[in-house]
Amino acid sequence: MSTLSARLIAAAEAAPTTTDSQGRVLSLRRLTALDKLRLFKAAGPALAQNHLWLGMATLACSVTAIDDVPVPPPVNEAQIEALVGRLGDEGINAIARALTPPEPLDVATHAGN
Repeated sequence: MSTLSARLIAAAEAAPTTTDSQGRVLSLRRLTALDKLRLFKAAGPALAQNHLWLGMATLACSVTAIDDVPVPPPVNEAQIEALVGRLGDEGINAIARALTPPEPLDVATHAGN
């Protein structure tokens, strides 16, 4: 039987990471339903309906650490925008690549059918 701290350490070690073009190591996690609900609240009613803004905010809010320095979840619009600004295009692009599921394998094509 493992202890709570051992499970937490194992989960942290299993967290996906990506490296952006600036060489920063970004630790990531997929947002849960509760995380998304909190993001909507932080964004406010107008921005929560802006799909482009919300998509970029979701990527930024998936970051848990930059170069092993913890990043707390933002709780308002200004903090979300500050995090997006800190990550820049390089960070946001790396996060998007890391969290995009791979294309499904078309077995028929690869089988020569």
